Amino acid sequence: MSEPKELSPSFEPVAQDAADLPEGWLQVQSMDLDAQGVARKPDGKVIFIDGALTSELVTANTHRKKNNWEQASLVAIHRESSQRVRPGCQHFGLHAGACGGCKMQHLHVGAQVAVKQRVLEDNLWHLGKVKAETVMRPIEGPAWGYRYRARLAVRHVIKKGQVLVGFHERKSRYIADMQTCKILPPHVDAMLMPLRALIASMDARDTCPQIELACGDSVTAMVLRHLEPLSAGDIDRLRAFGAEHGVQWWLQPKGPDTVKLLDEGGEQLSYALPDFGITMPFKPTDFTQVNPHINRVLVSRALRLLDVQPQERVIDWFCGLGNFTLPLATQAREVLGIEGSEALVARSRENYVLNQAVAQDRKALAATSFVARNLFEMTPEMLVADGAADKWLVDPPREGAFALAKALADIEQARIGAEGAGPLPAGAEGWTPPKRIVYVSCNPATLARDAGLLVHLGGYRCTAAGMVNMFPHTAHVESMAVFERA
Repeated sequence: MSEPKELSPSFEPVAQDAADLPEGWLQVQSMDLDAQGVARKPDGKVIFIDGALTSELVTANTHRKKNNWEQASLVAIHRESSQRVRPGCQHFGLHAGACGGCKMQHLHVGAQVAVKQRVLEDNLWHLGKVKAETVMRPIEGPAWGYRYRARLAVRHVIKKGQVLVGFHERKSRYIADMQTCKILPPHVDAMLMPLRALIASMDARDTCPQIELACGDSVTAMVLRHLEPLSAGDIDRLRAFGAEHGVQWWLQPKGPDTVKLLDEGGEQLSYALPDFGITMPFKPTDFTQVNPHINRVLVSRALRLLDVQPQERVIDWFCGLGNFTLPLATQAREVLGIEGSEALVARSRENYVLNQAVAQDRKALAATSFVARNLFEMTPEMLVADGAADKWLVDPPREGAFALAKALADIEQARIGAEGAGPLPAGAEGWTPPKRIVYVSCNPATLARDAGLLVHLGGYRCTAAGMVNMFPHTAHVESMAVFERA
């Protein structure tokens, strides 16, 4: 387990001298990203309290001690926060067997956004020494029924005589006994108990460890991981369930590359980006955003901030399926999408051809090419070889885009003749850095690290940053930052 981190207050607490509190009481000063309340004991030692909220007066039971901090569980609340709300799901809480899928259901969703915004600002400043010139309004959407992608664990518990399907318990390898899940789409939530009954009825009930959910705009796909070949009877059971509940079944006997449709035909899994007239087919194991409502707003805001002009060339780094690339192709002169996965690059090309073919009511998409490359091994020479672009869109995984930001910074340092800088790579004399970069991040720590490189060594200003509440009730922080050439 990683060490907890103390954050600055998510909203102003009511200050009270610790000496005035009854013995054993603690005043919660802030929250960390794991939704733990942060307080200080009378001796100044930091204590992280599971279930406590900012401004509350509580007592807690310490269960882990280190030299500089302690972890504790909430015992009693003596003054409740005005931001505390009743959780929307019966399986959320601190009790034994509670589901670990959410961490913040007890906190008002507006306060969740404030906590995540503060996490972003704190990371930018403390890790990258960067302060955004403008803090953008958070992107928010539905707080419930938003999770269109999920990996559900499956377990036949012989001692209980039942099958469990769902997320793991809090801080446990066991599967929670979930009968409902309010962050899943309502039609999937209604399927949880029928899914349990389905698996319980199968011959392979002991060798199906996982179901991966992927909802498109009109198709609900489920990928059944099975460790042994399925019997004819089990295939019939899956087909009957699919027909009754509107599920498109996919089977996965081994690794992700073995995933295939149970029955060919039927409607294709896809989602739309209506602001750009784009439709994105995908396979259930492809990476797509969990929250399609937020994704549409995210793409629209990113392109609005990038402000691509018809004569400009744009590079979309970590382009995936083309979630940003194809919308960019409706605005730019030329687009290059670069992605580490050969399979996703192939899918991007297919999606480009599909959308180009149906572009009847709008102008044709711009010339767009896709390249597969390991972006974690980017060098200044490779960057120059990709050619100059007016704008960049960067959307990396949790590891961030360190090699890309460093390559850009190294070229800038060589250009200005900074002490210790290497030589300009061949061809860099005529190469120009992008005027603007929009960086979409799923990890504020790696965004802050990369922002530090861009601002302090790459010749950029961070003109704006803001959070995106892609995952309400969880500790996940999605964000966006804009960088302009200084």
